[in-house]
Order: sequence, then C-alpha cells, then structure tokens
Amino acid sequence: WSNTGKPQAILLALHGFNDYGTFIKDAATFLGARGVKVYSYDQRGFGRTPNQGFWPGKKAFADDLIIVARVLKKHHPGIPLYLLGSSMGGAVVMTAMTGNDPPIITGTILVAPAVWGRNTMPFYQRWALALAVRIIPWFKLSARGLNIKASNNTEMLRALGQDPLVIKETRVDTLWGLVNLMDTALEASMRFDARAFILYGKNDQIIGNYPMDLLLSRLPVSAKKRQTIKFYQGGYHMLLRDLEGKTVWRDILNSIQQIKIFLTLTI
Repeated sequence: WSNTGKPQAILLALHGFNDYGTFIKDAATFLGARGVKVYSYDQRGFGRTPNQGFWPGKKAFADDLIIVARVLKKHHPGIPLYLLGSSMGGAVVMTAMTGNDPPIITGTILVAPAVWGRNTMPFYQRWALALAVRIIPWFKLSARGLNIKASNNTEMLRALGQDPLVIKETRVDTLWGLVNLMDTALEASMRFDARAFILYGKNDQIIGNYPMDLLLSRLPVSAKKRQTIKFYQGGYHMLLRDLEGKTVWRDILNSIQQIKIFLTLTI
C-alpha cells in the first residue's frame, strides 16, 4: 500500500486462517498516511495462490516470511522493518522468529495469535481430529451452525462471506496442519524474546482466554521489558476489523513510534 513521502517504517503483515492478503487494507491506508508503508501477501494455500485450501506445511510459511522480510530489507535499506501477524499469521511470526535463521527486524506485532493448540483442547476434540485426518482427510468442514462471533463488525463479516477468495469450507487435513502450527507456536512462546506488541480481544471466541493466558505465562521473563501486552475489553478475534478497529490501528502506530524513539535514545 502506498504511503505519503519517504516511509519512516515498513510493516509486513501476515493474514489469518482462510483469509488472504487484503485483510490489512483499511489499517494499511491509515498507517500509510502516517509514514508506515505496509506490505502483505497471500500465504500458500490461501487467497490467489495455487492449490487454495491445501496445507503446504508450517515450515513453508516460516520460510516464505523470512524470504519476503529479506527482500523488503534490501528494498528499503536503513528503514525499520516490523512484522505483524494476525491469528494464524501470528503463529507463523512466532515460529519464524524462534527458528534457526530468524529475519532481522525491529519489532513484531501479534494480533490475537493462533495458539489454540492440543494442550488447550478438550480430549474429545483431539481424538476426533486425529481420527478424521486418518479416515477422511479430504472431507470439508464449515463453521456454519457453531454460533461463533468473530467480530462485532457485521457488515465486514457479510462482505467476507461473499468474497470468493475467503475459504468457507476447510479440509480436515488442513485443520490438522493448522493445529500442528498452533502447537509449534505455543511451544515457541517459551523462546519468543523478540520486541513485541501483543494484542488480544477479551471477547475472542476463536482462540479463547485460556490459550492466550497460557501463551503469556510462557513468555521469557528476560523479554518482559521488550514486550507489551494489551487487552481490549470489547474486542473480538478480528481486532483490526472490529467496529473499534481504528483504536487498534492507533495503538499499533504508537507502538512503532515508541520503539523508534527508544532505539534512537539507546543508540
């Protein structure tokens, strides 16, 4: 997305499960007008990529992120680079940043990171998924009838429901892959010491409070001074697109500006 003048910061944004790169468009327009140039892409198996709906493996997601981050660093030399991961994108960011070859970035922003791993699931859900992936991996499931509210922005949700690039029915083996990624992200939280701004809506019905509390309890004590956590009492899972989304955008902008000021003072 375009920005006004020379960017003061670069933000690479990763979308959530069954979503695609344009998830950030409204926030990107807001940030772009204030000096933050935003990039995003459709992750493998989502949006306009080949093999939509098929899971490519958690390593592929992390490798793609690392490559794109390096390209942006080369394209914008000397400008701070931040990573934003929403839901599944947050799990990918955590996985990449705790791997053997993490990208060199200035900070991370995790928006309702997907950490609903097996440790936080009831046993019957774990067993049912394990059985289904062995017997009917091709079978597709939808969220219809589950009465899960992802956001209070009804108009936005209706638009997503009509968007052909948003996946409505998910293969069982793709869900299995997502759970594997969330397991990895939750385990990685114990080593996640990157500078971070972590956001979570207290009305999140997708990730849930317990998985988020577990994630926060596992973060390294040594990283506490570099990591800020903010809860939004009226927020849902899709914080960036909730009716109060502009508040979240401003908080992200303030976080980037504060990190910039801190780094300037400490250099």
